[in-house]
Amino acid sequence: MNPQTFLITGASSGIGGACAERLAKAGAKLILTGRRKERLHDLAKKLQSEGAQVYVASFDVRNNDEVVDFVKTIPTEFRNIRVLINNAGLAAGLDPIQSGDVDQWDRMIDTNLKGLLYMSRAVLPLMMEVKDAHVINIGSIAGKEVYGSGNVYCGTKHAVDALTRAMRIDLLPLNIRVSSVSPGLVETEFSLVRFEGDQDRASSVYKGYQPLLAEDIADAVAYILQAPSHVNIADILILPTAQASSRDVSRSN
Repeated sequence: MNPQTFLITGASSGIGGACAERLAKAGAKLILTGRRKERLHDLAKKLQSEGAQVYVASFDVRNNDEVVDFVKTIPTEFRNIRVLINNAGLAAGLDPIQSGDVDQWDRMIDTNLKGLLYMSRAVLPLMMEVKDAHVINIGSIAGKEVYGSGNVYCGTKHAVDALTRAMRIDLLPLNIRVSSVSPGLVETEFSLVRFEGDQDRASSVYKGYQPLLAEDIADAVAYILQAPSHVNIADILILPTAQASSRDVSRSN
């Protein structure tokens, strides 16, 4: 029998890419999705050279038609999806609510919230046919508390937290586990995207302390997935040692 498939959204870099590498080492068969086609293919080639079975699909989770079309075209040998990792997400801007950029708001809502909904709605019917299926949503400390000028981003991540809990209830009769991983400060391209390519501003977010790495979050995901079938690790809030809250960070300079 073919090994069961793990599907990761936003897999072209950061936490998604780290999850792909970590799970490939554990023997998972992978579907990797994202918008940056070249990066996805580079990662797939690397993992395939190490013996992994990988299928790549480049599309935008914000577009439900693209999501539905993607699911229809998944090859037969990859359709036994046991795990869905809803990782695609972003922050855009850091402005107070009264001067926020509406285009940035739409981008966050469409990606972080609607993208997760579209993917879950399209993929779950396949997962209902697989034993011991599991959904993991990548949340954030911003889904547990709020901070100044984080308004819409925090709102979307609070919604992810609520949806995760609601999904757990809806999927309970189907024996599909639902978990979330909620990271604090992780050094990825997250801040570079938030600040629209301003490398100096993005780097300053991680200055003076040791942030989490994408691999730390991938390890948390792997920990959730290794639990026995009678155990559901509902949520992991994971912070760097130097962080106590969204605003309390101990910096050396």
